[in-house]
Amino acid sequence: MVEYRIDRHSGVATYVQIVQQTKQALRLGLLEPGDKLPTAREVVEATAINPNTVLKAYRELEREGLVEARRGLGTFVRRTLGTAPADSPLHGELDTWAAKAREAGMAREDVAALFTAVLEKHFQGDSS
Repeated sequence: MVEYRIDRHSGVATYVQIVQQTKQALRLGLLEPGDKLPTAREVVEATAINPNTVLKAYRELEREGLVEARRGLGTFVRRTLGTAPADSPLHGELDTWAAKAREAGMAREDVAALFTAVLEKHFQGDSS
């Protein structure tokens, strides 16, 4: 099950953070079709956010066809995204690279900027 982490200082709306984290879990294969998302109550208890915020995020995911709400049962994954499982060799290489960047004293924002620049170079014009 996915565990949401809310960064109140990121400037990103809380419901958007839930949507993004769910999509990331779908891309990494951490969530698969049929898996149940945490209930709004569980998310509220873990993150101290408003239940309507959780419901808004889940409605957005449902609108995108990624999850479906089943009355009285919960919200379930309908389909997955991407093909980059968390146990991929590329994941391990990226993890090693990130650790080296941190050891070199790079700030998180600098690492993100560098990674984004490399992505732009290799995936120019590719929206996937």
